[in-house]
Amino acid sequence: MSLTLDELDSHLFKCADIIRDAVDSTEYKDFILPLVYYKTISDNFEVQREKYVEEYGDEHANRPNIYDVPYVPDGYLWDDLRAVNENVDEAINDAFDALREANDGEVEGVFRADYVAEDALTDDRLTRLIEHLSTIDLDNDSVPPDMLGEAYMDLVRHFAEEEGKSGGQFFTPPHIVELMVRLLAPFEDGDTFHDPTVGSGGMLVEAATHYRDEQGGDPSKLTFTGQEINPDIAAIAKMNLSIHGLSGRIEREDSLLRPQFTENGELTKFDYVLANFPFSADWQKDELQDDTYGRFDWHEKLPRADRGDYAFIMHMAEQLNETGQAAIVIPHGVLFRKHESRYREPMLENDLVEAIVGLPENLFQNNSIPSAILLLNTDKPAEREGEVQFIHAADEAFYRELSNQNELTDEGVAHVVENFRDWTTEERVSRTVSIEEIRENDYNLNIALYVDTTEPEEEIDVAEELATLRELQAERDEIEARMDQHMEALNYE
Repeated sequence: MSLTLDELDSHLFKCADIIRDAVDSTEYKDFILPLVYYKTISDNFEVQREKYVEEYGDEHANRPNIYDVPYVPDGYLWDDLRAVNENVDEAINDAFDALREANDGEVEGVFRADYVAEDALTDDRLTRLIEHLSTIDLDNDSVPPDMLGEAYMDLVRHFAEEEGKSGGQFFTPPHIVELMVRLLAPFEDGDTFHDPTVGSGGMLVEAATHYRDEQGGDPSKLTFTGQEINPDIAAIAKMNLSIHGLSGRIEREDSLLRPQFTENGELTKFDYVLANFPFSADWQKDELQDDTYGRFDWHEKLPRADRGDYAFIMHMAEQLNETGQAAIVIPHGVLFRKHESRYREPMLENDLVEAIVGLPENLFQNNSIPSAILLLNTDKPAEREGEVQFIHAADEAFYRELSNQNELTDEGVAHVVENFRDWTTEERVSRTVSIEEIRENDYNLNIALYVDTTEPEEEIDVAEELATLRELQAERDEIEARMDQHMEALNYE
């Protein structure tokens, strides 16, 4: 009987129950995700090794470079770990070290957790966790890679929800990511994708999934890269790409201060950039006054040190090639804050902005403020030049209320995508606006200036309302007459 996604999800979610109370919920991902990845590597390695031994013998099978998964050295297979009864934490650490040493940087930065340092992860608890994971084989023959990849993302989402507000720092809700990818699609073989604040890698994975499922393409013919300042989260992104079988590279560091993707002294250019950067965060303004890459030249004054929104936007704009497009999640303030009109003006006058999609509030775990998607395009179609489309997708028609946050619906996502593709003007939903009109508004991009976002007032049928009033007056007169009769019968004045 084949495994379903729900069954696989349930199996992986159970890992959290096993270590619950032993470690803080904010650290579940640090100890469980690497073990799931290790199990996946080991299971696939064993299947491939058996085939090589059968066909070519042991000597051939011992060559690390013939495997399309990381090489697992002798003595460090998953079953070797299962056989350990004491000091299980040391055995896990040793296994991770062995994988690092055997793979020439391929898994560098992935296995970061120190199981020995976590006192509450006892032999008993770790043994139960290992035994639980052992009940299902995770090789590609047992679990299709796309299902395993989806289950892994579900596990990442699950941990983000467990963490609550802090989980939103590395996980963007799936429907927002799907909307961003669909607004950029379709894609072609050879396209390059980059996320400078990559988090757990969900945007890159969704682009690959769309190419495979919606376009019938081969994601292995796309290239995916990302940069992440948090080393533990960067490790998750690396595992995520690997489990999904995607070719790519995740680098650690602050994207603004130390961009890791450069060529010949310039930023590497990409076909597509997708990002959900940290809203209104501090950035190293003083150290970037004379930026090596000339990123922050939209105005002589750089964005405020305590509000790096436009620093990120300028960085991403610089990462686009001559036909590049970007989908960027932004806080609404980016659209209308008065002192930032100095950055909106060149962005608009250079005809870089293609569309702005206003989203409902309370979509994210880490903040409830309204946000939007900013779509940039360095090569807008001729019929869209000199125009910007505004889409108001914050009404109830676009989302559903969940217990603790809102969620875009499939229908809402489809509605936005259809309006964008058709460049539609729809009452109270979308409108295409000329740069001239935006210029007259001092480059203010507040959606409400261009799309009537107010609730329509209910039309009043005057004749019907008057008839109702007369009926009510007649009813009142009848009641008063009856009261008078009762009062008279009771001798009340």
